[in-house]
Formats: sequence, C-alpha cells, structure tokens
Amino acid sequence: MFSRIARPTSTLVRSLSTSSQHNAKVAVLGASGGIGQPLSLLLKNSPLVSELSLYDIAHTPGVAADLSHIETRATVTGYMGADQLGAALKGCEVVVIPAGVPRKPGMTRDDLFNTNATIVATLTDACARYCPQAMICIISNPVNSTIPITSEVMKKHGVYNPNRVFGVTTLDIVRANTFVAELKGLDPARVNVPVVGGHAGKTIIPLISQCTPKVEFPADQLSALTGRIQEAGTEVVKAKAGAGSATLSMAYAGARFTFSLLDAMNGKEGVVECAFVRSEETDCKYFSTPLLLGKNGIEKNLGLGKLSAFEEKLVAEAMDELKGSIKKGEDFVANMK
Repeated sequence: MFSRIARPTSTLVRSLSTSSQHNAKVAVLGASGGIGQPLSLLLKNSPLVSELSLYDIAHTPGVAADLSHIETRATVTGYMGADQLGAALKGCEVVVIPAGVPRKPGMTRDDLFNTNATIVATLTDACARYCPQAMICIISNPVNSTIPITSEVMKKHGVYNPNRVFGVTTLDIVRANTFVAELKGLDPARVNVPVVGGHAGKTIIPLISQCTPKVEFPADQLSALTGRIQEAGTEVVKAKAGAGSATLSMAYAGARFTFSLLDAMNGKEGVVECAFVRSEETDCKYFSTPLLLGKNGIEKNLGLGKLSAFEEKLVAEAMDELKGSIKKGEDFVANMK
C-alpha cells in the first residue's frame, strides 16, 4: 500500500534544494508561535512556495521581516490582529493552522479544547469567507475535535469540501518511523509506518505490520513501542518541563505534509500521506488513513489495509474516545452564537 516512491520524507529535503519552481500562496495562521515560526522558516525555504502570508495576534511583522531577509524567492508578508485576517487569507491556496495554546505537564490534548476550539472556529470562519477553495491543514489540538469544528464551520458557509480539510497527524508517522528505525538500526528516512485513527493517546494507531521495510517485534516490545508512539507528545511535554510541547518536530511534520500536498497539487503522482479526514472507512465520521493526494486534495482514501489481530484490537479500543471527541467538536459549533 505504501511504496517507497510514495514516501514523502525526502520531499522535505528536496523542497529545500530543488530548482523546480511552482507558484503557491500559503498562509500560516499562528505564525508567531512555537510551531508557527519554525514552520514558516521551512516553508520560506521551499521553491514550492512563492508567497508566504503570516498571521497572528502579535509579533507577526517582526517574524515576517526576519524571514524576508532569507535568500529564497518566496515573498513574505506579516499580518497582525483580527482586522487584517481577511487580507492575510485572500488568494491563498493552502492554509496551515498551528494557532492555539500548547500543552503543559499534566494536560491532555483535550484540556486545550475550550481555548483552541474558539481559535480554530474563528480562523476557519475567516477561511470560509476569504479563501473557500483553499486546502485547510489543521495542526491545532485537539485535532480529533478541531477537524469536526472546521468541517461544521465550513458547512455553515456552504463551502465545505471534505477533500480539502486535513487534520495533520504527520508527526505520529514521523515519530513511528524514527522509533522503529532506532530499534532496528535502520535509516529513518527509509522507514515508513502508516499511522491511523486519530491524533491523541490511544486513538493513535501505528500499523507496524504494514511497515516498509518489513519489521517484526516480540509482543512485549511491540506493545511498548506502540505505547511510546502514542505518548510521544507527552514525552516532549515532560522533557520541556513547562516550557511548551513538541514544536520543532511538529513544524517539520507540518512542513512535510504541506510539501506533499503542494507536490500533489502541482501534478506529482503517487503522493501518499496519512491525515485525519472525513471518512467512510470505519463507523467513525472522521478517521486517519493513508490518502492518495491529487490536484484537488484527496484523490483516493487508501483505507486501513490488512490489520494484525493486535492492530484490530487497537482500532476497536479507540472508537469510543474518537467518537466522543468528534461529537464534542460538532456540538461546539452547533452551540456557537
């Protein structure tokens, strides 16, 4: 299901060096934050991006001025405050949203809900008004709820296209690839582990049985590896000891997904990424699976593929939590004034 040719990790490296050029206007909403700044730096370095539109509620002019001195072709403009949000979004083909508050020790992603739900609803409402055809890539947690929020807001404006709304779960794949490579002594750039389900705790389901190259682990090691992938975000939150959550690795993962999407929009074939999207693959309305990307977003949902008994159990155990998070997001929009 996942061929090496479709593996996009090398896309990030290629995007920093390739001479092929395309014109795309990309917005980062939350560009001054811990994820937003390194993400904007990676996007500025890519020849896939011709215009970079940076928005936040503070500090964006400074971030934009700083990035604008880099010797790559993307023009950078900073926008600050609600009155400039519309201008930031006009003409954008891709909008990446890392805005929101980060986790602190002891917090779950769901603890971020009240603050980040409002932020995501406000920003996606503006997307629906000013760039309704754009690809929307949501990084803001809890993704299991913020994607339903985004979808319901777009529906209210009559512009919802499920093929253009993505919950960026790429960091789960990046982590799985890294951890498997460490255990097996492999080059992580050559490892590809599909990760399905959602983007929090036990809803994160790495399909080690579908890893390329093929790898095997004893049951106890497989269970420990799965647990580490599921709780890797908490590992970083604890290590940062109150100074934030995963920002640099998330920026890398967000850039990787954005570059894959831009490649596919430019006509490259065989681009596959996992993302949390509207789905018919399970009895959850939204579910992350490998997606074949194309010029108009999702070209084909590649589904779950063949699961091991261990993975089938993980999927079954994730369903209730995932459905609850989805409903929480939908209810939030239904109750919005």
